[in-house]
Amino acid sequence: MKNLKIIAGLLIVSFFISCAETPKEAEETSTEVTPITPESSSIKVLNFATFHMGYTSDAHTMDFDENNEKNKDSIHQIAKMLSAFKPTVIIVETVPEYNETLQKNYATYLEAPETNFEEPNEVELLAFELGRLAGVKRIYGVDHKMEYNYAIGSEITNAIDSVTYNAFMKNPFESVPGQNIFEDGISLYEKLARMNHPKILDLLITANADMLTYVGTENGFEGADEAAKYYQRNLRIYSNLNRLKLNPTERVFIISGGSHTAFLREFMRRDAKYDMVDTFEYLK
Repeated sequence: MKNLKIIAGLLIVSFFISCAETPKEAEETSTEVTPITPESSSIKVLNFATFHMGYTSDAHTMDFDENNEKNKDSIHQIAKMLSAFKPTVIIVETVPEYNETLQKNYATYLEAPETNFEEPNEVELLAFELGRLAGVKRIYGVDHKMEYNYAIGSEITNAIDSVTYNAFMKNPFESVPGQNIFEDGISLYEKLARMNHPKILDLLITANADMLTYVGTENGFEGADEAAKYYQRNLRIYSNLNRLKLNPTERVFIISGGSHTAFLREFMRRDAKYDMVDTFEYLK
C-alpha cells in the first residue's frame, strides 16, 4: 500500500511538471503557419479588344487588307502569344443565331488551316488560329444587333453643351497622348496594344456613348437616348455571355470590337463570376 502511494505521488508530480513544461515546449517548437489561400473559383477571362479586320458598318474603320499574307502572318504571331492563356472556350462578336455556321467554319479550319475564307475578319484570322493552337473545341457568338445614331450630334441644334462636345470630337485622343489607334505607320501589334490599354478602353465608352449626354435640343435628351441604346446593346451582349453554360474551371477568350470589350470589362469587373486576367501578360 505504501509503495502504491509513492507511485501515485510520483505520477501526480510528473503530471504537474508535464503541464508546466508544455507551454514552454510549444513555444520552442511552434512554427508560423501560413494560411493557404484557395484558388479563385471564378471563370478566368482574357477580354481582348480588336478593330474589325474585314467589312464593318462601323462609323470608324481601320485601313487593313485582310487578304495580305504579311498581315495574316502578323495576326498569327499575335494569336500565338495569346494562345499561352490556354483558353477552353472562345467567344466572338457574331450573333448566337450564327453559331451553327460559326462552328462548322471553325471545324473546317481545324481540319485545314490553309483554308481561305471569302471575307475573313478577326474571327477567322485571329480567333480560329488561336483556338487551333490552344486546342479549343468550343466557340460561340454573343453579339446582339441594335441600331443607334452615332451622328445625332451633327443632326440637331445642340442646346446642351456644343463647346465640350465639339472639342472632344475634334481630337478624341488629346487626353491619351501617344495612344492614338489611328496613327499612320504603327504596326499591327502596336495598334492592338493601344486598343487594349485601359485608358483607351475608357475612352471608347466615352466616345461611343457618354459624350452624347452633351447633345440635345432645348428640352430634349436626344443624345442621351441614343447613348442608352448603345448601353442596352452591350448589356444584351453580356446577357448572351451569361446564357452560356460555363463551369468555374473554364478559361474564356473573348475577342470583340474595342467598345464592346470596354463595356464587358466594366460589367465583369463588378461580377464575382468572372476573373479577368491582365491582357498584357500575354500580349507581349
